[in-house]
Amino acid sequence: QVHLVESGGGLVQAGGSLRLSCAASGLTFNRYAMGWFRQAPGKEREFAVAINWSDSITYYIDSVKGRFTISRDNAKNTVYLQANNLKPEDTAVYYCVADARLSRLRIGVPDYWGQGTQVTVSS
Repeated sequence: QVHLVESGGGLVQAGGSLRLSCAASGLTFNRYAMGWFRQAPGKEREFAVAINWSDSITYYIDSVKGRFTISRDNAKNTVYLQANNLKPEDTAVYYCVADARLSRLRIGVPDYWGQGTQVTVSS
């Protein structure tokens, strides 16, 4: 059984930083693309960032480019999201996702989802 467990969320002031982690188990981690979706209050869930299995390809939505960085450690079965210069509009539940195909992950139909971690940015 696959488990994706997020951690690192919390409350931060605008301009601050957080580092989210997602520990994966039950899958061959180095064969999966990983990513993060987010869902803000009253809004639909949206794709935010993704990384392929070998850390050679990354994707970011425009609103987080230059501020967020996704990375992975295949030895630790963990993916990270470093979020800097946070803005109130980044407030959302952040979900870790995994799929064997990066293309499927980006269009919002990844095979596996975590339970989510809350990020709240105060102004």
